[in-house]
Amino acid sequence: MVPAIIPNLIGSHERVAANAGSFAKISPVTGEKLWDVTASTGDDVRVAVCAAADTFPSWSDTPGVQRGLVLGKIAAALDARREELARLVSTETGKSFKDAVGEVGGAVQLAHFFASEGQRLYGRTTTSGQANRHALTIRRPRGIAGLIIAANTPIANVAWKVFPALVCGNTAVLKAADDAPAVAWMFGKLAAEAGLPPGVLSVVQGTGRDAGEPLVLDERVRVLSFTGSTAVGRRILELAAPRLARVSLELGGKNALVVCDDANLASALRWTLLSAFSNAGQRCAAASRILVFDRVYEEFRSRMIDGVASLSVGPRDSDDFGPVINGRQLEKMITAVAGARARGGRLLTGGNRMGDTGFFMAPTLIEGLPPGDELEHQELFGPVAVLYRIRDFAHALEETNRSPYGLTAAIHTGDVNRAMLFADKADVGVVTVNGGTYGSEPHMPFGGTKLSGNGTREPGTEALDVYSELKDVYLNIDPSAA
Repeated sequence: MVPAIIPNLIGSHERVAANAGSFAKISPVTGEKLWDVTASTGDDVRVAVCAAADTFPSWSDTPGVQRGLVLGKIAAALDARREELARLVSTETGKSFKDAVGEVGGAVQLAHFFASEGQRLYGRTTTSGQANRHALTIRRPRGIAGLIIAANTPIANVAWKVFPALVCGNTAVLKAADDAPAVAWMFGKLAAEAGLPPGVLSVVQGTGRDAGEPLVLDERVRVLSFTGSTAVGRRILELAAPRLARVSLELGGKNALVVCDDANLASALRWTLLSAFSNAGQRCAAASRILVFDRVYEEFRSRMIDGVASLSVGPRDSDDFGPVINGRQLEKMITAVAGARARGGRLLTGGNRMGDTGFFMAPTLIEGLPPGDELEHQELFGPVAVLYRIRDFAHALEETNRSPYGLTAAIHTGDVNRAMLFADKADVGVVTVNGGTYGSEPHMPFGGTKLSGNGTREPGTEALDVYSELKDVYLNIDPSAA
């Protein structure tokens, strides 16, 4: 049962903020308060970091195999309480229960993957240039990990960071998403019940300014991982730079989906609708730029308008997507669409709030933006997509790469030459052929170029490079002493 005030979890204790402050978590579906959330400040963060520091020696000395076994129990607990977690995800985000169940399933899959990495955590054994010398590397934990997440896929985002951080032997402080506090709280409770030692993971509630920044600034926090906006990612880099902390950033995107003139238009339409509008467009990997070859533009445009009109918006399993996460996001989108229209963009459908309660944004499609329009570079994080008329393949590749972001891209084509050239030349971290711009798998590295990240990759085994350090070891032997 969710408490009236969502607390912090520090060590083995639930705690409210030292200053007793709180803020309200509002339902995206009804616009009414769900519960209050304790509003942590630097004092509370310091207590959590102290707990992580106290526990680090024993957790880091626990063999990786044993750490993996503990994490495997947490994965099993997530799976066993999948429906309960999904109800909470659905309540806090407004997405349907069906979609929330799918999200929890993804978190469980990722959890099992990283739990199994405790049996590997490979270093490297190689040759030395000197006689009677052996050279190898071993992985060591970095120390305390500060984890800061977004609310769009809250339980998946928790799992994405917590499991690789812990399997590497770090202890962690998780700054919960403001808009999904109870999901993070419940994860912390499940982890403790499954046998995670107190202090290995603390969950701190609060805003980015009041709780996130003190976590970033604490010199005892050796590695920071953040998923969210590019603006906040820049701020984290600025704060962490003086002490040279390890920072991993998975940031925004203005992702292109290309529809070639030889594409299967029915399949391209299905994937475009999913990429642009599922999860209310609240994906860093959402397709917000739809680049369509001129020869099929009018036909695809017509299909797209009909397809958007067929979408059902609401919190039920029968709906295609639900609300955006809060009122600020909704107003931001409405203002941005109005600005695009004022600058010459043509609104094909949507652009408005739906209903009198909650934060529902109509699926929105725009075309005819002038070249270089600000909406090309502004991540709205909502169900808003723009159609672009493209001359040919070279033009499509040029437009894909003209964005300051470089997270994901997709191309729909029947030509393997186009597909492979696009995969090679698109300046993004993830390319999909004949599919959506989202949907990366837990065992694969995810991340972007340019304003979409700082070059790190999570999850996949590449995440181990974020949360561990390699140490060179040289063994010299004396044959005469043998």
